[in-house]
Amino acid sequence: MKAVYRTVSVLLAAVLLLSLAACGQQETEPDTLGQSLLQAFQTAYEADPQADLDTLAQGLLTQETVGFQGTTAPVEPGTLMGFGNTPIEGFSQGVMFAPVIGTIPFLGYLFRLEEGTDGAAFVDTLQSAGDLRWNICTQADEMVVHQEGDVVFFLMCPYSMEETPAEGAA
Repeated sequence: MKAVYRTVSVLLAAVLLLSLAACGQQETEPDTLGQSLLQAFQTAYEADPQADLDTLAQGLLTQETVGFQGTTAPVEPGTLMGFGNTPIEGFSQGVMFAPVIGTIPFLGYLFRLEEGTDGAAFVDTLQSAGDLRWNICTQADEMVVHQEGDVVFFLMCPYSMEETPAEGAA
């Protein structure tokens, strides 16, 4: 009988170890440039929720996945590039971050919401007004919008900055 209890105990311990291993799996790398930059933003925001948005944006542009020289610029509420004629309002600080070369389909913003602004409605406005073809020369592949505390991250970009071979190329 002791052998049965011992066998059952060993099996239960093995099942417990397997379940712990399954729950403790490491996070996988983001699939796209937008998801990678969102993850970098979230990490920086968690480290300092009151950080200046320009500093956060500059940090995003230095990420290895970006692969181009970028610039930042403060923005004021009103009509902003990438949103057609829809005015973007309800933020107290805003920063645009983008490549120096205008033909890259990449445009990002960080917005610190004004007190009393409905974050979900602000995010909805960005999602509905954002135009992946804001740049007449090219088109972004993805739009990523996320609110973290009082800051909203917005990005339109290609899935990756890696060049893909031209059709028919070896």
